Amino acid sequence: MKSRFIIPILSLVWLAAGATSLLVGRGEWAHAVWMTGVVLLGAPIVFQTLRKALRGRFATDVVATLSIVGAIALDQPLAGLVIVLMQSGGEALERFAEGRASAAVRALEEAAPRIAHRVSAERIEDIAVGEIAVGDELLVRPGELVPCDGVVTHGDSELDTSSLTGEAMPVRATVDSLVMSGTINGYGALHMRATAVAKQSQYERIVEMVRTAQASKAPLQRLADRYAVWFTPLTLVICAVAVAVTHDWMRALAIVVVATPCPLILATPVALIGGINRAARRQIIIRNGGALEQLSRVDIAVFDKTGTITVGKPRLQHVHASPGFDAELVMRYAASVEQGSSHLLARVLVETAEQRGLVWPRAEQHVEAPGQGVLGIVDGHEVRVGARSFVLPHCEAGVLAAAALEHPGATLRAYVAIDSKLAAVIEYADETRPDLPGVLSKLKRAGIHRVVLLSGDHAPIARAVAERVGITETYGDLLPPEKATFVERLRSEGRGVLMVGDGVNDAPALSSADVGVALAGHGGGVTTEAADVIILIDALDRVTDALAIGSRTMRIARQSIRVGLGLSGVAMLVAAFGGLPPVIGAGLQEAIDVAVILNALRSSTEPLIGPRNSRGETPRRRTRGDEHDQAVSHVRRVSAIRA
Repeated sequence: MKSRFIIPILSLVWLAAGATSLLVGRGEWAHAVWMTGVVLLGAPIVFQTLRKALRGRFATDVVATLSIVGAIALDQPLAGLVIVLMQSGGEALERFAEGRASAAVRALEEAAPRIAHRVSAERIEDIAVGEIAVGDELLVRPGELVPCDGVVTHGDSELDTSSLTGEAMPVRATVDSLVMSGTINGYGALHMRATAVAKQSQYERIVEMVRTAQASKAPLQRLADRYAVWFTPLTLVICAVAVAVTHDWMRALAIVVVATPCPLILATPVALIGGINRAARRQIIIRNGGALEQLSRVDIAVFDKTGTITVGKPRLQHVHASPGFDAELVMRYAASVEQGSSHLLARVLVETAEQRGLVWPRAEQHVEAPGQGVLGIVDGHEVRVGARSFVLPHCEAGVLAAAALEHPGATLRAYVAIDSKLAAVIEYADETRPDLPGVLSKLKRAGIHRVVLLSGDHAPIARAVAERVGITETYGDLLPPEKATFVERLRSEGRGVLMVGDGVNDAPALSSADVGVALAGHGGGVTTEAADVIILIDALDRVTDALAIGSRTMRIARQSIRVGLGLSGVAMLVAAFGGLPPVIGAGLQEAIDVAVILNALRSSTEPLIGPRNSRGETPRRRTRGDEHDQAVSHVRRVSAIRA
């Protein structure tokens, strides 16, 4: 049993025990049982309120504490025990809604490089990354993490920098290339000279950025406490006036009993739990009530590019064939030699050829220059596919022929030569999500007045993608700390910032934002730990769903609070004129609480908001089988993220 529910459960037990004694004709026993209960169970609440008051914190529990103390002093234990139940039960619900703390820093540290291979005159020794000194010569074997920032002194390879930049395309690493810790070495061994110790390298900076961002976030003032700022003093003033006029302390107790802010205590956590459950049915995990409340307050959306705005994988956009060459024939020959390559663009070309139903002969004498291109013989023709520097030097008038085929808007290209003649230039593009226009339109309707695109990719490429989707504010060539700094600058201007990303490189910015949203459809890892909201499927429109759920939940919570406080206010006036004894007042307060809870529970229901999918269709009603399948899928995804 969770410790937070002990006092509410014991309160129910004491109330039931007293009621049983009363039913068997032992009124004095009932009184003694209730008095014992309110003293023992109310003491922790009173002491907790006193500790907060000594620190200058006066919240919703002040009136509840006065009610408990007054009930004991005026020998009204039943009213006091009811207040104990509602106060402790509301706090338990609120803690339940808060959820668990993020493990972002721990997850990042677990993924950090651990071992380095230091090269000396005599041998290669394995050392902990913490032992690396500036100037050390290190060996990075294929498939290993680069242990610290440095410069390549010998070797040729490709680096997977997606953990830092978010970009899927590998980066060539040769002599004098700068390399950063946390990137993954590709096919070739690299010798490098350390230019920074591990604690000062790029990956460690990411860890520190996440740690600092989480520690510096100011705690969110509870919605209930914001209402308590004026409701608590008002209650005390009414009590003081009633006692001054009537000299009846029992009347004062009746006032504080009906004024006990149970609507404040109960409405918000009940609504938050309902909203969190509603989001989970849409494959959206909201970690805590604070994140749900912040979703209703953001007005700027910041997006990462690769994997967020785009699908994270290039697509073949166009084949520009030279005069005398057929585009389909070029595709067949290129796919024949590329199918043996592990390069990302090679895999895209082969997949596209398969989708188009092309069939190609087997390539012979296949040779690959890692990171540059491939060469082979197809149907007796020499076919060369790869980078500009790999293909054009072997073509007749290659540079002039390429200039006629290259389009200035292209971001990625591969060149194909057949028998020393440039046959085609193949253009690739980072494909944007098809539902993006609808998402941006919904964001605008949801009150997001500014959308920003951040990317670790080169600025011209980022701008080209942004223009394609209608985003006017774009920043490229950004490292993770720079993304986080940008987000922090927006927050310092008093804006509510929503950050959406999908990679380790986004973790500092997600932690820095008011609400960090991780797209975890393809795993998520560290990113999900740094985020406040996790979208379990690869669907960007769930971001707008989360915003809608946050806004609706907080609207219902505020409505419940206002109605509950309004009814409590009327009851206070009746009690002030002597129309409500304390016990009856406690019962009336319970009726108000039930009304507040029932209204707050609406946050878990399906709102009637019309079409929700990208085609404008209203989804069919779910059956119990649908809900079972969805629940199983949801549990599996959560388990995968936690694993």
